[in-house]
Amino acid sequence: MGAARPPRRSLTGHARGFAAAGMLVALVLVSVNLRPAITTVAGVMGQLEGGFRLDPHLLPLLGALPVLAFGVSAPCGPWLARRLGTGPAVALALLVLAVALVGRVLVPGLLLPGTFLAGASIMTASVLVPQIVKANRGTGWWTGLCTMGFGLGAAMGAGLVQPLQHSLGGSLAWALAVWAIPALLAAVLIRGAGIRGAGIRGAGVRGARGRPPQAAGSVTGVSPTDIATEAGVRLPAVPLWKQRTAWAVTAFFGLQALLYFAITSWLAVFLVSKGVTAEAAAGLLAWFSIAGLPASLLAPVLAGRASVLKYMAPGLGLLVAAAMLGVLAAPAELQFVTVGALGVVQSAGFGLGMALMVIRSAGPQSAGRLSAMSQGLGFALASLGPLAAGFLHEWSGGWNATFWVLAAEAVLLAGAGYHAVRGAPVTTGAPAGELPGMPAAVGR
Repeated sequence: MGAARPPRRSLTGHARGFAAAGMLVALVLVSVNLRPAITTVAGVMGQLEGGFRLDPHLLPLLGALPVLAFGVSAPCGPWLARRLGTGPAVALALLVLAVALVGRVLVPGLLLPGTFLAGASIMTASVLVPQIVKANRGTGWWTGLCTMGFGLGAAMGAGLVQPLQHSLGGSLAWALAVWAIPALLAAVLIRGAGIRGAGIRGAGVRGARGRPPQAAGSVTGVSPTDIATEAGVRLPAVPLWKQRTAWAVTAFFGLQALLYFAITSWLAVFLVSKGVTAEAAAGLLAWFSIAGLPASLLAPVLAGRASVLKYMAPGLGLLVAAAMLGVLAAPAELQFVTVGALGVVQSAGFGLGMALMVIRSAGPQSAGRLSAMSQGLGFALASLGPLAAGFLHEWSGGWNATFWVLAAEAVLLAGAGYHAVRGAPVTTGAPAGELPGMPAAVGR
């Protein structure tokens, strides 16, 4: 009988490995679905007035609705997760997203409310991604693949909507509605992945089997708090708004998002003013997203090393500032290089912002609530980016003031990154026995 035990452990290990792989695939597919609802509409903005009889004065509102919905709906994710479980909550959000994608283009008068509902569904699912990664003790590769999924979904939405329209007999409505299919597929996969509550049964528990918890991520440490944690002691319930690390992570995510929306809203217009053709400017805007895909994957991986993170977090802000001024100063002939460089550091900032929600939280529930705070307030702040950039352009009559102000804002991003990695871990007072170790601040 004793000889039979090793095979059983081996089979259990294989089962856990398959469960973890299935969860990772489901998470990546979820991430891919969290941007096409926005970028497909942006890619055909010029056709909406005729195709859906939309008042042209409402086009700016249509562009702002998803970001507004992001800020309003961020608390819905943790609320649903507490009542339904994390997996069912994400699946429900994706089902609502699919309904919104179809309803907004096939039911007259629902384009604006459907777009708002789509944005709310996206944010409800998005804030739970770090919580699922934390529950799995996912490494930086998990977060990196998910953040790359966001960028890949955005690029696919913008790049495929017009070919889909042509292949569907010229129907713009069906070219937009067809994106409900991958959303439904992701809902089925994430629902079947076995998530219950804050964690996943039978997956991602390698740290408890003969390997120290630090192996799941280098930015971890064992403290007296951790010893109490493993004993099941409930940590003091300190509200997030009283925790400096929570505010620093929120500021980092919000400032990088503000830069992203300001850049994507006005970059093409700026490039045309530099002498780039409208067609080439649209291509460079796409290049901005594509160039950043590898960075969005690698940034969370590198952030898992404490020795890298303490320089990376503030350093990225300074690199964004330098790249911003490089785009401003470069002639049209060099914009391919400068725009690509800006895309790399900007996407790395997004990847790091998502990684910080995992690295700097004490457990899955803390990660979920920190994610809701960071993304909710962060996207509310980000909605000011396009408006502020456009106002500065109109006020100054050029682009110098806009780019210099955005570069200064990137320096603030560096400061937020500095503080985000040096404070105490974020906890919500839940039994931190969710994880055997809490992330330690770097550079103490």
